[in-house]
Amino acid sequence: MKDFFKYLTAGQDDLRWGMYLTVAGKAEIPAGRDYPLAEHGHPAGYNFDWTKGRVLNEYQLHYFTGGSGLLENSFGRFRIVPGTIMITYPGVWHRFRPLKRTGWVENYIGFQGELADNFFSGPWFSKEKPLIRCDIREELIDSYYKIFHLVQEEIPHFQFISSGMLIKLLGYIVSMQTQQVFIGKHIHSVVEEVRFMLRQNIGKAVDFQQVAAEHNIGYSYFRRMFKKYTGISPGQYHLQLKILRAKELLLSSDLTVKEISYELGFQSIYYFSRVFRDKTGKSPTELRKNRS
Repeated sequence: MKDFFKYLTAGQDDLRWGMYLTVAGKAEIPAGRDYPLAEHGHPAGYNFDWTKGRVLNEYQLHYFTGGSGLLENSFGRFRIVPGTIMITYPGVWHRFRPLKRTGWVENYIGFQGELADNFFSGPWFSKEKPLIRCDIREELIDSYYKIFHLVQEEIPHFQFISSGMLIKLLGYIVSMQTQQVFIGKHIHSVVEEVRFMLRQNIGKAVDFQQVAAEHNIGYSYFRRMFKKYTGISPGQYHLQLKILRAKELLLSSDLTVKEISYELGFQSIYYFSRVFRDKTGKSPTELRKNRS
């Protein structure tokens, strides 16, 4: 894709949607050139020099697919290498540039909105750690380029589609961070084996301390890493499988609620009904009445 940049406007519908793009672009900075390139002519609010840096009122997500450089912000100094995702935050002073001897290739998207605030106030991203190493990944490049095409064409409601693809891009980044924690480690195969075992034993009681001992790992470590991998504890993962199976049986079988509760290993029909309502917002009987 050729170099380009485009600054975007957002209408009232885009604002109500919850997240909208403000800028998108790609630039290949040759070795030996100053940065930013003067001929790019960015607006005053975006342009900066190394001496002063800048502060933006939006988030920006940069993906560097070539060259190397430096980032400095209010929290420290960081090295940028190929495959790095760089996040800049609203209100945080920063400056960045490629090394003169290497230049770099950058892909960037700026965005705002309540959804963006929710994502970046959660546990997945940190102002203190603005760089994420994802390597050169086809999923990321493809997501950026698809957003770039939408931005360049500006079809009706392109902001809606672009913001949805941006959420997908953020999901890839979070997933890749988690994968890096597990790749090549024994706990990765343990978690996968336990997940399979739980699906095969949905209706049985499982002693997770014994499961951890059988795999020669401590229970606390096993529980922590399982939650990091799946987002929930082993017990809650097993419970969610039970609820999914219960919904399937309620909608597709003639088993009574009592029979389903016992098949799935619940202590009593009353406990099953209470847990089912807590997880789905409806009782088992209510769900069954609504089936077509």
